[in-house]
Amino acid sequence: MKKILAVDDSVSIRKSISFILGQEGYEVIEAEDGKIALEKAQGDKFNLVITDINMPNMDGIELTKQLRATEGYKFTPIIALTTENQASKMEEGKAAGATGWIVKPFTSEKLIAVVKKIIG
Repeated sequence: MKKILAVDDSVSIRKSISFILGQEGYEVIEAEDGKIALEKAQGDKFNLVITDINMPNMDGIELTKQLRATEGYKFTPIIALTTENQASKMEEGKAAGATGWIVKPFTSEKLIAVVKKIIG
């Protein structure tokens, strides 16, 4: 079973990601900010990380940079969730090592399609 780390400071977004992807047969572990996500990633192996950009303690861009420097996460797909369709944030995320983007609000179909395309 493929494991996904879902990182967002919004409980409702985390729960919806868990629910949608759980129904598709993925195991989803939740984290409420980048700091907690990084600890979980260091203690476990995930096939995919889905992270919000704007979060307290450690944002998604910093989390992406830190993950890329973490053993075993150099090539792990990281999808950034953002409400901003700002080119600057996307560029920042790409420079940090994000694999792709999903703009919020997203549909369950869109989320499933992106995840399946990336990790099958």
